[in-house]
Amino acid sequence: MKLVVTSVVDTAGGVREITFAAPDGAELPGFVPGSHLVVTAGERTNAYSVTSDGVAPTHYSISVLRVAEGNGGSRWMHDRVSIGDVIDVESPRSAFAPAARAGKHLFFAGGIGVTPIVSHLRAARRWGRDVQVLYVFREGHAAHIDDVVDLAGRDAELFIDRESFAIRLAQVLADQPVGTHMYACGPVGMIDTVVESAAALGWPQSRIHVERFGADALEAGDRFAVRLTESSATLDIPSGTSVLEALEDHGMSIPNRCRQGVCGECRLPLSGGTPVHRDLYLTDEEKRAGDAFMPCVSRASEGCTLEVPL
Repeated sequence: MKLVVTSVVDTAGGVREITFAAPDGAELPGFVPGSHLVVTAGERTNAYSVTSDGVAPTHYSISVLRVAEGNGGSRWMHDRVSIGDVIDVESPRSAFAPAARAGKHLFFAGGIGVTPIVSHLRAARRWGRDVQVLYVFREGHAAHIDDVVDLAGRDAELFIDRESFAIRLAQVLADQPVGTHMYACGPVGMIDTVVESAAALGWPQSRIHVERFGADALEAGDRFAVRLTESSATLDIPSGTSVLEALEDHGMSIPNRCRQGVCGECRLPLSGGTPVHRDLYLTDEEKRAGDAFMPCVSRASEGCTLEVPL
């Protein structure tokens, strides 16, 4: 879609809120909470969580943290985007949707990781769902703090230091009603702490949901092998090297844009093996089907061979 920028607001902590709408003001495709937009930012394509309401939307709003050492997408969004600009945007997709049958939704947000949580809270308020949110941030860098407080009310707890957050995290995880699902988005260290704490307390994996921001948030992964069906070649994929990089080093040209598992451009057919999907593009159903693979970020379980026909 080509959408026009209708609002640009710079907030505290280096965050810019940008709103898009259809040039003719028409209603946009709806989306589920936790969805992200894939936005073409100059020569880059990046995914940003949608913070606005997904029911019959007339606009999409995102919040972009300026990252000086990033790949350039955030700098482009901060330095080059103005009201009236027409930007290429793909329809919202979600890999972080709420569990439909959850008795309660428990949210943990860290820094700019609050953005997908905001859309969850909007939906929870609309449908009268039981929620609780713990939001930790650096003082002076609290994106969407007013939204969190307004939407969650007394069920929102705010923290400006990790120690207090960690203490309260353990208490909250240990005292939840049956049927609660938890969601975490933020820095890698925060997500790991939340997930490890939940696992130690016996939380089943099916009730733990996380959102990581692209390839930079992923671990290097273990070494594995990929078999190419047409050439019968087998490529060794070392830890820290993506399948896409290995294919390119092998002289193959694979269409790609974001290299972060969000745009879907490098999608390849998969005919065997056990993939470890780490992208934000494929739906849960597509991942379970096991016939598609995103070589820019996804890997395979240790000692497994994947067949990637080209």
